[in-house]
Amino acid sequence: MCGIAGYFAPDGINEDQATVLLRAMTSAVRHRGPDDSGDWIDGAAGIALGHVRLAILDLSPAGHQPMHSASGRYVISFNGEIYNFRALRTTLERLGHRFRSQSDTEVLLTAVDQWGLRDAVQHLNGMFAFALWDRTERVLHLVRDRAGEKPLYYGWMGDTFLFGSELKALRAHPVFRAEIDRDALTLFLRYGYVPGPHTIYRRVYKLPPATLVSIDRTQVGRPPVPEAYWRARDAAQCGMAQPFSGSADEAVDQADELLRDAVKLRMEADVPLGAFLSGGIDSSAIVALMQAQSARPVRTFSIGFREDRYNEAPYAAAVARHLGTDHTELYVTAQDALAVIPSLPALYDEPFADVSQIPTYLVSALTRRHVTVSLSGDGGDELFGGYQRYLMGRTIWNSIRWIPASIRRRMAWALAEPRIRDTALVSLLTPLARGVTGKRSLSERMGQLADFLAAPSPAALYDRMSSLWRTPSAVVLGASATPEGQPLALGNHSMLHEMMYADLVMHLPDQILVKVDRASMAVSLEARVPLLDHRVIEFAWRLPLSLKVRSGEGKWLLRQVLYRYVPKTLVTRPKRGFDVPIGVWLRGPLRDWAEALLDRRRLRGDGILNAYPIRAKWTAHLAGRTSWDHALWTVLMFQSWLDATRDDAGATSAAVSQRAGNHRGAAGHDVAGVRHES
Repeated sequence: MCGIAGYFAPDGINEDQATVLLRAMTSAVRHRGPDDSGDWIDGAAGIALGHVRLAILDLSPAGHQPMHSASGRYVISFNGEIYNFRALRTTLERLGHRFRSQSDTEVLLTAVDQWGLRDAVQHLNGMFAFALWDRTERVLHLVRDRAGEKPLYYGWMGDTFLFGSELKALRAHPVFRAEIDRDALTLFLRYGYVPGPHTIYRRVYKLPPATLVSIDRTQVGRPPVPEAYWRARDAAQCGMAQPFSGSADEAVDQADELLRDAVKLRMEADVPLGAFLSGGIDSSAIVALMQAQSARPVRTFSIGFREDRYNEAPYAAAVARHLGTDHTELYVTAQDALAVIPSLPALYDEPFADVSQIPTYLVSALTRRHVTVSLSGDGGDELFGGYQRYLMGRTIWNSIRWIPASIRRRMAWALAEPRIRDTALVSLLTPLARGVTGKRSLSERMGQLADFLAAPSPAALYDRMSSLWRTPSAVVLGASATPEGQPLALGNHSMLHEMMYADLVMHLPDQILVKVDRASMAVSLEARVPLLDHRVIEFAWRLPLSLKVRSGEGKWLLRQVLYRYVPKTLVTRPKRGFDVPIGVWLRGPLRDWAEALLDRRRLRGDGILNAYPIRAKWTAHLAGRTSWDHALWTVLMFQSWLDATRDDAGATSAAVSQRAGNHRGAAGHDVAGVRHES
């Protein structure tokens, strides 16, 4: 695993100055690759490619990057792993190619030489984000893997195109202008993360999964249009159009074989390897398939909490004992978890408010003490219908869809405000409202139900179910109305299909995988996700819902695979999230910290957030009348991030400008002197 960074200034760059600037960018992501670093610059072409390396395959200097293709035409800075590189290498050798290293990066470059970029990426099974410079055409290509496991950010700042694995790499360049996108901020308050292609900054974007962009000198200042080389929508629609037609037993056999191969491919490394193990269905299945294919005990890792409600360590230990893994667990205290919070803004680069980011970092730190690569069970819920909210969403939609939309809107209006609420309607809908969430008063749940009733489609309903703030545009000053019902709908399919698809293309790449990537890479640990092998994704969409959800329980097929290796009694229990008691902590050890960030005068002085609704929720939460922990956490994470970036921006700009001096670029403009705003 590695980090990439660089920039493209078509009018040319001063190579001495570019070296300084590029190394500032790569230094910002050095945690992603502490083993080696490199840079390559073509001043006349205006391109600078930087790389930091976490050596996993071919630990020799032959794996150094940026790397040139054998033809000399291409130069690459690559982050990720190509799991099928050995098979590709054999194919390419038969076509007459010879290799000087054992690295997957060289195989990728040779594939591009042989087939061209767009055809080459079709051959790849892996997780990756890379920058490829075509020296012949003078075109920069950026490419990201199908599921979005590896991140890639980019954007024009004036006449300079910046890109990198993390936003902090872009911020390290002195042309960067840190202007908050208030509409993106409303999306963050809605979901707890900024969904792509947006970022928290204006003019900076996330490259969507399974796409590439190409940039040349004719596009200065114009954001490139991503081109898809694989589509999740196609995988879903083709899968449902041509469903698996065998028996349930045949489906389990095929899933077992496919998952075994996906796991086997991800077990190849020239460094120590292990796995996260929570004791749940997904991680237990991955570890079971690893151990079934390993001649020695697999290293497994879990963390535990003293609070029983949040502690899954005993379940993980039981699974580990049964499988015979070499298991390591660490019990962490509330103080251990709280100590992570000040580092979260630096870890995640933009506001990110999934509270499981805390235990994810802690288990990553534990794991990195022993191994360099760890397999993870992420993706099982999204592909095999594991979230309880899927069943809740289906129940709500089936309860309201028969009501004409115009009547639903009138019902929503009658429920919306406590002062005008229709008591007869409340009595009728109380059973449904009680199923919405157990953390709200009945009055608040009625308000949520009013939102749901007004939803015009399953996709819009799920968008509202996923919202942490009902009207986030009312919380962000100067923002336009928050988009809802993102363009995720498959069209004319079941509520379960709509929800799983929405999660596959937004929740998974922009929340779950961001959480895992940043937490693991912060400690220089490579995390691999076998369930997101694109073959598994395509297979999962061929499965009828009856093989995913049965008797009110999700992941039926994945469970059957697991039960071949682990007794059902060891893994059958109510699903728990990888969570921490953040609501309790906000009333206790985090209260003073939160109060300082949510101070009314401070909020008003910043001029970004509306203090009134925030203070209202904070007051209600402290009183214990209801729990607004997740909504408040979004604000707290934004405020913490705002503080951290303010402190960091000035220091970074001053340091880079001082090192770069007053060198002038090839075109005669003073690159180092461009204004850096914070």
